[in-house]
Amino acid sequence: MKSQVIKRSVMIDGHKTSISLEDAFWSSLKAIAQAEGSTVAQTVTTIDETRKQSNLSSAVRLFVLDYVRNGQMGKQA
Repeated sequence: MKSQVIKRSVMIDGHKTSISLEDAFWSSLKAIAQAEGSTVAQTVTTIDETRKQSNLSSAVRLFVLDYVRNGQMGKQA
């Protein structure tokens, strides 16, 4: 199954940056932000501040993967 990569702009520290993610990652990121009582922009800002990868899109994918692996997906904040 092929997933379309979607490019969106997000505000981080007052400036726009573009992130390219597959639709499944965008949907999961939005669900995580909502579960945490946050916005997608706030969640991406936190990822950006703590990432070890040079590529922000990769850091977001790994964040979503870790969130799911740790069983946090589907739990109420």
